[in-house]
Amino acid sequence: MTTTSYDGPWQAKPGDANALHEEAVPVPDALRPWFADIGLTSVDGDLREPFAHVPDAATKVVVRVEENGRRDVLVVGPRARASYHASKRLASCVQLRLGPGAARPLLGVPALDLVGGVARLADFPTATARELAVELQPLEPDEVVARLAETLPGRLAPADRARTGLLRAAVAAMSTDAGRPPAGVGELARRLAVSERQLRKLFADGVGLSPKHYARIARVRHVLTRARQAPRTSWAQLAAASGYYDQSHMTADFRALMGVPPTSFFTGRLPTARPCQALRVGTGTWLKP
Repeated sequence: MTTTSYDGPWQAKPGDANALHEEAVPVPDALRPWFADIGLTSVDGDLREPFAHVPDAATKVVVRVEENGRRDVLVVGPRARASYHASKRLASCVQLRLGPGAARPLLGVPALDLVGGVARLADFPTATARELAVELQPLEPDEVVARLAETLPGRLAPADRARTGLLRAAVAAMSTDAGRPPAGVGELARRLAVSERQLRKLFADGVGLSPKHYARIARVRHVLTRARQAPRTSWAQLAAASGYYDQSHMTADFRALMGVPPTSFFTGRLPTARPCQALRVGTGTWLKP
């Protein structure tokens, strides 16, 4: 299994790895004002369940083809905590992760309104969203990126550069790199010459989460990636490399966001799978666990 930075169904059991194939797709220059990264997923054979959909601060546009040929063009909002579901009979999908601040220009709503939800792209209020839903619906997932690169720049102006630049600088500072913990909210606000209130408002509108919760998700995702890449690394070393004070801090944060401690997750002892339930939000129908 190739680990990428995008978020598909996460197979915690090593025996499942041959069924799910994930590939990172380069983001064309024409799409960089709106999309941070792109991933293509295909399925070969039967998948075991449940699947973990891990915490993810990004909003995604997903073009999905199920095994029976059904096609969907969806918007998946930020996921504050992991959820566990029985797998659909998925054949393939492409996931396009929106960059910070790109949700409102494309979809017409702040990112905060998208947290925890899944909705059809066609249900959003902007003409661009509705037009793209119609155009992308009949395409195969591997055709989507080229079509978007051809048509989106002429329809959608990039978000305000100053505001987007400030937000992306803030997001980068709250992310987890090896050996560098995320910045504190007060420190970051001073560095960017904004108030803490302004910083939180910026995150709510452009990301959907608070800066602190964004940082928590970044650390947990760093643990997930590093544990897969270097399975012999001790939990204490992994905690230090992911910006935690110590191993107990990492374990507590991992349990809070993933629902189980790290050892349970990586040995496949996952919470019981649950079906998605319909939830009404405004005038649209959202699927929310």
